[in-house]
Amino acid sequence: MLLPTPETMPQTPIFSSMLGSSCSGQVQPDMGERCVDPVYQDGNIVSGSLEALIERLVPTMDYYPDRTYIFTFLLSSRVFIHPHELLAKVGQICIKQKQQLETGTEAEKAKLKSFAAKIIQLLKEWTETFPYDFQDEKSMKELKEIAHRITQCDEENGTVKKIISQMTQNLLMALSARSQYQEIREKFRQPVTDKGTILKNKPQSTQKDILSVCCDPLILAQQLTHIELERVSNIYPEDLMQIVSHMDSLDNHKCRGDVTKTYNLEAYDNWFNCLSMLVATEICRVVKKKQRTRMVEFFIDVARECFNIGNFNSMMAIISGMNLSPVARLKKTWSKVKTAKFDVLEHHMDPSSNFCNYRTALQGAAQRSQTANSNREKIVIPVFNLFIKDIYFLHKIHTNRLPNGQINFKKFWEISRQIHDFLTWKQVECPFEKDKKIQSYLLTAPIYSEEALFIASFESEGPENHMEKDSWKTLRTTLLNRA
Repeated sequence: MLLPTPETMPQTPIFSSMLGSSCSGQVQPDMGERCVDPVYQDGNIVSGSLEALIERLVPTMDYYPDRTYIFTFLLSSRVFIHPHELLAKVGQICIKQKQQLETGTEAEKAKLKSFAAKIIQLLKEWTETFPYDFQDEKSMKELKEIAHRITQCDEENGTVKKIISQMTQNLLMALSARSQYQEIREKFRQPVTDKGTILKNKPQSTQKDILSVCCDPLILAQQLTHIELERVSNIYPEDLMQIVSHMDSLDNHKCRGDVTKTYNLEAYDNWFNCLSMLVATEICRVVKKKQRTRMVEFFIDVARECFNIGNFNSMMAIISGMNLSPVARLKKTWSKVKTAKFDVLEHHMDPSSNFCNYRTALQGAAQRSQTANSNREKIVIPVFNLFIKDIYFLHKIHTNRLPNGQINFKKFWEISRQIHDFLTWKQVECPFEKDKKIQSYLLTAPIYSEEALFIASFESEGPENHMEKDSWKTLRTTLLNRA
């Protein structure tokens, strides 16, 4: 009898059907007297002890857990148990089941091979979806221990050994790729504060601006989408659970967990801030009002194209940049701007009613993505800070455990549902041609500090009231004293 490979085992697609309105479809083995642990509702586990939930994770001869359950439990389990400890418990259950099948008869040998195939499938899904769980030596040791025992189920033709070897190789490649990405730390751009750069009557003839690099709003929106998808692709589900577990405060949306585990989130958050400041810099440093008006209208058009694409994160960053005080105070400039399109954008990002308008637009983009035939229509890039807030508050308003001590698994179904959506969106391959020149400018062009933005803004349009005059005087004095 040939050992069934994971690829030939009947499976529901890991993403297309995962976490729909119902997570039914789990085969429920006879739990005997333990039927009250875990607790089911409409065919789904809603609570249970950690031990019972782990038992539901491990396949048996007649049972394989639904992939939605595998994803949700592996995602949430790190809140209660370290991955290497979970692996050890899984290994212990495997040993017990393996021993029960080791009677020596041909029928039991066939069952043993079938059981081995299911364990391999579980390990394969685990290592592919959560490779970072295996970054430390303890987890790798436990994985090798389970693999060694499962290999013994098929010592005759070595099929299991080959599959496990390939799985391990893929895991090591995934860990290596992620490690390399983290080592290439983004060089955060230092804000420009030099007085010679800011206090000027005329821009230097050799000085570039975004319009000299790209004057087509659609193309710039496409390049921004490229950058967004590249950064999103390096965010993993366990990263998002880290921020749920370690975010002590939402002030400035800063991650307060292990820096090595939240770096990708920090880098993405930093990108949003840099884009906002770049937009403000490009506007404030333009001396002539007519050109400044053109710059404002250009970014409005870029934001609108981002919205049409489904790139809400860049759209929000651009709007945030134009709403910064140094830009917003340029009344003479804004009086010349055709603001109808900007008003529409601000309506979509209106924070009232918990960003109801934005959420409606996001839902529409998500529905379009589900039925899309092309990658162009599949793009959904949510406003990341709002996405993180949603996960965080979902975590805060529901307890991890119920009064009876059981894990509130219903909470983690909902968290995994939202994280799954994000994972689905991040897998979209960007359909737009990459322009290295434009991207280089977006990622490396100088950006002003908040102080420098105000100075440039006052240089463009002088202070209009006593408060602004005092601020302008203080800023000039401070800057000149630094010289």
